[in-house]
Amino acid sequence: MLPDALLLTHIIAGTLCVAGGAVAFTAPKGRPVHRAGGTVFFYTMLIASLSGALLGLIEPERLLITAFAGVLGMYLVLTGWSAARWPKSQAATQAGALEVIAAVLIAATLTGLVTLGVIALGTAEGVYLGFMADYYFMLAAMCGLGFVFDLSLVLRRSLSDRARVARHLWRMGLAYFIAVGSFFTGPGARVFPEVLRESGLLSLPEAITAVLILFWLIRTVFNRPRRKEAQA
Repeated sequence: MLPDALLLTHIIAGTLCVAGGAVAFTAPKGRPVHRAGGTVFFYTMLIASLSGALLGLIEPERLLITAFAGVLGMYLVLTGWSAARWPKSQAATQAGALEVIAAVLIAATLTGLVTLGVIALGTAEGVYLGFMADYYFMLAAMCGLGFVFDLSLVLRRSLSDRARVARHLWRMGLAYFIAVGSFFTGPGARVFPEVLRESGLLSLPEAITAVLILFWLIRTVFNRPRRKEAQA
């Protein structure tokens, strides 16, 4: 009964977070529409990630990787959302307890995924608990990316405002990329007709999402500040 309820929650929240994320990514940044879409994405992604993580813990022999993916999803949106809410008036944003805890948590997740990947490589089929080693290492790479930037922030203790925005953008973007992949080419793809699944068209949303993330990151990092900001 509980797994069925969690699965239904996961599906509904996952669908809503894909829709909310699409609004947040395409709407002008900082506008009410962007904030509304981002808020929907944040809460539904948290629910989808938490329910997915619980499903993985309840049925580890079949869905253990989902537990790690759920932790990664929650980590990304929590740290990304936190970065967006740091005060802009400060000359440099200070790392707090959340960033330290997040760094420790994602390091543990990274260790677990690498371990599972190595175990999968040691099997004759290269598969462990139903998943190939590549899947474990792909998630591990995402965790590693987050950990490196977290460690850098903890050691430096601060970020410039532009780096703060970039931190928010790539973390929320990567979380959205995971959600889109799960919906269109992962388990969620079963809702689409077989002919559509086999056409390869369902890979387009992932590609578009990746391009949008890179576009906004490049624009954020390399765009010149406005004249008023430069004078300030």
